[in-house]
Amino acid sequence: MKSFNIPEFYKSPIISKIKQLRKLNDPRKTDFSPTLLDFGPVRFFISRHFGFCYGVENAIEISYKAIEENPDKRIFLLSQMIHNPDVNNDLLNRGVRFLMDTSGNQIVPFSELTKDDVVVIPAFGATLKIEDELIKIGIEVRKYDTTCPFVERVWKKSEKLGQDDYTVIIHGKFNHEETRATFSRSEKNAPSIIVKDINEAKVLGEFILGNVSLAEFEQTFEGKHCENFNTTEHLQRVGVINQTTMLATETQEIADYFKNIMIKKYGESDLKSHFADTRDTLCYATNENQEATYALLKQPADLAIVVGGYNSSNTSHIVELCEQILPTYFISSSFEIISKKQINHFKFKEQEHTVTYDYLPEKETVDIILTCGASCPDSIVDDVLQKILSFYPSATDIDEILMKISN
Repeated sequence: MKSFNIPEFYKSPIISKIKQLRKLNDPRKTDFSPTLLDFGPVRFFISRHFGFCYGVENAIEISYKAIEENPDKRIFLLSQMIHNPDVNNDLLNRGVRFLMDTSGNQIVPFSELTKDDVVVIPAFGATLKIEDELIKIGIEVRKYDTTCPFVERVWKKSEKLGQDDYTVIIHGKFNHEETRATFSRSEKNAPSIIVKDINEAKVLGEFILGNVSLAEFEQTFEGKHCENFNTTEHLQRVGVINQTTMLATETQEIADYFKNIMIKKYGESDLKSHFADTRDTLCYATNENQEATYALLKQPADLAIVVGGYNSSNTSHIVELCEQILPTYFISSSFEIISKKQINHFKFKEQEHTVTYDYLPEKETVDIILTCGASCPDSIVDDVLQKILSFYPSATDIDEILMKISN
């Protein structure tokens, strides 16, 4: 796989080294078990897969290249390049400006742009409407387009579904940048509708079977389907694609659900005429990170710390998995760890910040699961680990631990 030129300050002496060792010892990625760092009074179980994925590293390389190559030009990011505050803030500190917020609200009007400005397309991609606006101004949208190749693969799948006369069901968060970009392409080629989760999928499925009223359908899916969506004609042949950062098991559950709906309505012998197999749209990194999290959670531990941007979809799903098993603290950086007694963290379901006291148990050895999302730098995870270690003066020296795992 291609390697990218990532700024050194995103790497780390601990986490990056652990990743490199795992890569050398398990090049085919068959072992999802965590790495144990035993410091004595505290032990960390580090996920096999986490942190910058291919798409994120590609986006970072292109973004910093844009800055380096255009010292005298205005540089804009369409919106957040990835969902990590440290990465975005560093770009802003280098003079880059946002054109929009993550919800698509304009910050800098397109009317203020000129053909000499540089616009970086984020890893999530851009809608066709936005691309057309930029092209009309004369901006080269492809020059610094950081759209993840795995997102583009989903777009190609939606195009193929449209060519084969299927309606596209998108499993995603309808106001997420990636889903908006995917929907803009999907609706060009096929009737398209967005389902957020299995619950919305069931509303749509029961509507297909005639068990849900048109009024309930319209209430659930208002603003989530293309114009002129014909509920009679457009739900006879369907295929499921996804926002690449969604929970992979739920995407598969939704696809399997609609497959069974079509069997119920049309019979198994005619399934291919009504349902398209699209499981290859699941992102490899999302899959690997989530599979590694399942393996991580087989390890008994006292708590989990998940690091990442609070608006990061893939990180939130890792939090969701961890919360099912043990106390989980979702933090953006080591600055959220106030002391051995206090941690500030984000409750994703409630969408609110909170404070927990006595989060580290008083016991001889504290076991901590540590992981992060696909847009979080190794250096940030490193800072978290070292901050926790600072509370245990008798802990074994880091260099000694790294030497042990290297042998």
